[in-house]
Amino acid sequence: MMNFSSRKADTNDCSLIRDLASRIWEPTYGSILSKEQLTYMFEMMYSTENIRRQMTELQHRYFIVFADGQPAGYLSFEKKSGDTFIFQKIYTVPEFHGKGAGRYMVELGISSIKAIHPQPFTVELYVNRENPATGFYEHMGFEKSGTRDHYIGNGYYMNDYIMSIRVE
Repeated sequence: MMNFSSRKADTNDCSLIRDLASRIWEPTYGSILSKEQLTYMFEMMYSTENIRRQMTELQHRYFIVFADGQPAGYLSFEKKSGDTFIFQKIYTVPEFHGKGAGRYMVELGISSIKAIHPQPFTVELYVNRENPATGFYEHMGFEKSGTRDHYIGNGYYMNDYIMSIRVE
């Protein structure tokens, strides 16, 4: 059994997050999105400047997750409004899939939100409608609560399920 740990990320971790994303992006989306869209989205979402802006201006809280001491993934969330939070990013390096890292990250995100918002709340996340991870999120208690076709520029859309879970 793997030993998972985590720490809150800060702006010094932008390059590490980008490096982890570069190891995750192609295996996760290579069979779902075109190479052109993958490249466009990666550069748009994972420039170190954009990650830094998410942490500072947009108040996204990032965490680095470790498996047996080595970086294995990252999680970020933000407050959407009222008692609703969004898991913006929840990704593990492929070699840790099926080993408990995803469960650890969902539980980390929920406990981190509870620490700043002890009242009941809802967590939403957006997951590509073709991504098999929808089954994992359903297993974790999330329900499909809608869809969105979010325009991201350059003629591309993110075609997602909106999934949510209520935490009492």
